[in-house]
Parts: sequence; structure tokens; C-alpha cells
Amino acid sequence: MKKRLYIIPFLTLLQLGSISYAQEKPVVEMAQDDLGNVTDAFQEHFFEALKQKAIENHEKAIDELVQSLALKPDEPVVYLELGKNYNALGQYSQAAVYLEKGRKAVPGNEGMLEELYTTYFEGREFKKALPVVRDLARLNTAFSEDLVNLYIQTEKYDAALGLLDSLDQVKGSSTYRESLRRQVYARTNNVEAQISDLEENIEENPKNEQDYLNLIFVYSENGQEEEAFATARELLEINPGSQLVHLALYKFYIADNKAEKAVNSMEILLNSDQIDEVTKYQALNDFLIYVTENPSLEEDLIQLVETFSEKENNLKVYKQLGTFFIEKGKKELALNYFKTALENDMDDFNLYRNVIKLEAEKGHFEEVKLLTEKGLEIFPTQAWLFLMQGNALNGLKEYQKAEEILLTGLDYLIDDAETEWEFHRQLAITYKGLNKAEKAAEALKKAEKLEN
Repeated sequence: MKKRLYIIPFLTLLQLGSISYAQEKPVVEMAQDDLGNVTDAFQEHFFEALKQKAIENHEKAIDELVQSLALKPDEPVVYLELGKNYNALGQYSQAAVYLEKGRKAVPGNEGMLEELYTTYFEGREFKKALPVVRDLARLNTAFSEDLVNLYIQTEKYDAALGLLDSLDQVKGSSTYRESLRRQVYARTNNVEAQISDLEENIEENPKNEQDYLNLIFVYSENGQEEEAFATARELLEINPGSQLVHLALYKFYIADNKAEKAVNSMEILLNSDQIDEVTKYQALNDFLIYVTENPSLEEDLIQLVETFSEKENNLKVYKQLGTFFIEKGKKELALNYFKTALENDMDDFNLYRNVIKLEAEKGHFEEVKLLTEKGLEIFPTQAWLFLMQGNALNGLKEYQKAEEILLTGLDYLIDDAETEWEFHRQLAITYKGLNKAEKAAEALKKAEKLEN
């Protein structure tokens, strides 16, 4: 558990810097259809305000909205638009005045509440944001983690932990929620009290899995690995079907070099619907590091990667597996996994590079030609792709085409003597194939000059 959690605080700090909104919605769907009976003058000012906001002329937009409000007082959509424009200018106190009026006019309107949340959060007024986000979370559970965040900011730690436990029970484990829980424990800084409270909870309700998991977490964070492991084993005894406990167990088994048990825990957690994809990926990375020192487990690693890929519909993990086998010198296996990863991510230049290099080493010139053609559709100025295509064309004895490709690639090359040397070396092969001995000699001379 520990290794994952050392990474989390950085993610958390980033998350705290901005609101983790639910998917952003259109403002309020009042702008066109719900304005009611309004004058032409009102519409003229209102839609001019929308136009000015779109080009980020917020001061002008505010002027137009104030004129709209004079023509139709207490119009909620105008309050909302005024709030948005003042927020864009960083004038949060003024934004709050209008948005609170809008909130009163249309209680429970998610768009209004969301903008008001922005106002208070960006203005660092977390206490004022709290009731707003409570209302939002009731309307849309996607705001529940924002509510936890605000409980922490306003030092309501029991409420934060209670909501985190509730979310974990409903949604399963989450790396981000673990980071929030870690923040609470770090801020309260009373480990003994935390342990005592959790132990009391377990004694009162020994079937509550979350209390065991929290206790394992606290022990691990406090460096009490033996106590954490003992708690995990206790949970497994009480609830043999627990999946979340294996987030702790696999680490203990790896540390104790109990390979078979580690593999079993990995299988359970990777197949679990209660554990998020990011956490599974991190666990898989831990196991890969373990396999580096225990090569007899390579087959198990392959099987676990396949399990993860199928369960999460994620082929990107095969790139990591390809890198692992490259480092082991097992190029055939590496090539297969890189190719699988490339099928899922055609925009990854490094994947193209790995596959092309390995295919070229095997003398598969037709494959290299096709791959570089596809690559150049996505990366049209990558000189290295031109070089490898020229190499393949030379291998296929298509010298006329090779000359054109290599000369084009040279035009895209900037400050890379090693690659330029290889270009001239390939051009020498091309010109030799075209029976242009003088040009071949000239290309070799340029290559030799770059060597020196």
C-alpha cells in the first residue's frame, strides 16, 4: 500500500487547486426557451452579452447584462450570466452577489449552484462553498468527492471520513479517495487516537470491512507493517470473500517473497469490480518490478496483464510489458506486445519507433515500409520515419523511391548528427543500387565527415 500512497499527495495538491466538476453542462437552459415574455430590447442586450462573453470581452458583456436586468428585474439567467462574467474577471465577491440572488430565484438549479461553487472555491471561501456543494451533491453524486474536499478544507474531518467510507461502500476503492483519506490522517496527526477509534469500531461491529481497511491503511502509513499484515489476515478470516483486502495483501506477500500468494492476490484484485483501473495498474506495476527480480514469474505476469487488459478494456498496458521484455533481451515477445499496444494507440510515436526498430532488425522490410507509411500520416515531419522507410525501400531494392524519401527526410532533420550520418549511409546504398557511383561516393564522404 505504501508505495502507491507516496505518489498520491502530488495528485491531491493538483486536485485541490481546481474544482473536480461533474461534466460541465450548458449554462442554464433558459437562455433561448425560458426567457418568457421579454421585450425586443431585452433580447438585444442579452444576446449581445452572450456574444461579448464568447469573445472574452467580459466588461462589455456585464454592461449589456445590467441593461437587460433593468428591463426585466429578477431574471435568473441574467444573474447567472453576470456571475459567470464577474468570475471570469476574478471579481468573486461581485459574482457572489448576483449568483446568490439567482440561487434564491431558482433553488436547486444545478447550473446556478455550480457557478456559485466556482465563485466561492476560487475566492478561497470554503465555508461558504460547503452548503452549496452539499446541495450539488444531493442533485448529482459526482460532486460527492468535492464535498469531501471541502470538509477537509473546513476541518470537518469526521464528516470527511464518514463520506469517504460511504462512497467506498457504494463505488468501491479509489486512488483519489485514498489520497483524501490520507490528507485527513495527516492533518489530524493523532495516529494513536485513529488506531484506537478504529479498533473500537471493529470490536463493536466486526463485520464492517471498511474499518479493517482503514486500520490497515493507518498502520501502513505509520510504518507498522506487521500490525497492518495481521489486520489484513484478520479481515480475511472474518470475510474470506473480501476483494479489497488484497490491495494490502499482495504487497505483504511480495515483501515476504511469497510468490504464489502474491499472484493469487493479484488475480483477485485485477478481477474485482470494486477496485478502480488506476489502482489496478499501479498494483500491476508493483508486480512487474517484483518479476524483474524473479524471472520465473514471467508467465504469471503475462497472464495478469491479459486479465487486466480484458477486464478494463485497456491495451496500453502491453506497452509496459513490451518494455519489460526488451530489457530482458526477449525481443520477439517485446515485439508482439508492442504491436498489440500500437493497435490501441496509433498516436504514440514511441510505440511506432519500438515496433519499426524491431521489425527492421528482423529484416521485415515490407512491414517497416507499411508501418512508416502509417506513421507519416500521423507524424508527417518525423525525419526518423523517413529514414526507416528509406532503409526498408533499400532492403526491397526500390531505390528510386528510397532516394525521394531519404532526401525529403533530410529536409526535416534538425541538429541530429547521428541520424544525419545514417541518412547519408542509406543514400550511399541507394545510389549504389541506382548505379550512381559518384553520388554514392559523395554520400559516403558526408557520412565519414560526420563520424569525425
